[in-house]
Amino acid sequence: MKPAVVCADIGSVTQKHFGWCDDAGVEGRDPSTLAHHVANLLGAGRAVALGFECPLFVPLMKEESALTCARPGEGSRAWSARAGCVALTTGLVQVAWVLQEIRGDLAQPVGVFVAWEDFIRAAPSLLIWEAFVSGGRKGGNHVSDARLAVEAFVTSLPDPRMANAVTCTSQVYSLVGAALLRTGWSSDLSLLGQSCLVIKV
Repeated sequence: MKPAVVCADIGSVTQKHFGWCDDAGVEGRDPSTLAHHVANLLGAGRAVALGFECPLFVPLMKEESALTCARPGEGSRAWSARAGCVALTTGLVQVAWVLQEIRGDLAQPVGVFVAWEDFIRAAPSLLIWEAFVSGGRKGGNHVSDARLAVEAFVTSLPDPRMANAVTCTSQVYSLVGAALLRTGWSSDLSLLGQSCLVIKV
C-alpha cells in the first residue's frame, strides 16, 4: 500500500511561518495538528512518510576547511548558509517536539526509519525524510511549500531513492537521528550516523 505522505515547512509558529499538508489535501498551520494527524494515520494502520523542510543531517568532513561546505546536491543553497542555518536551528526543536507528540499520541508503538528499504518492510511504520524547497521553486506560503514537497515525494514513488538529491560521501551527523533518540523512538545509536532521503522540489 502506498504510504501517506506528509510534510511540514519549518518556521516560527508565532509569526505563522509553519505549515503542513498531506497527499490527501489535509493541511494545518501548527505543529500540534501535524503531530495528531500523523499519529491518527499511524493508529489507523497507515504507513506514513513524514518530511520536514529543514536540514536533517550535516556532513562531517575530514578537512577542517570543508566543515561548513554545502552537501553534494545543495548547490548554492548550503545547509550552513543563512537560510539553511535558520531552518536547521528551528528544526532542531520543532522536529523533536513533533516526534515527541506523535509518540505520545500512539496507543501502540510503531517502527520509525530513515532508510526507505527498512521502512517498506515494516507496516505500519514512520519514515522521516527531508524536503528541499528553495529559491524560485517556493510556493506562495508555508502550506504551499509543504504541498510542493509532498507532490515531489509522491512523484518519486514507488522508489524515492531514485530522486534522492543529496548523497554525502563523508560521514554525517544526523540531527533527526538525535531527535529520535531524545524522544524515545529508538535507542539505536547508529542513527546518529545515518542520512535520510532528501527530496528536492
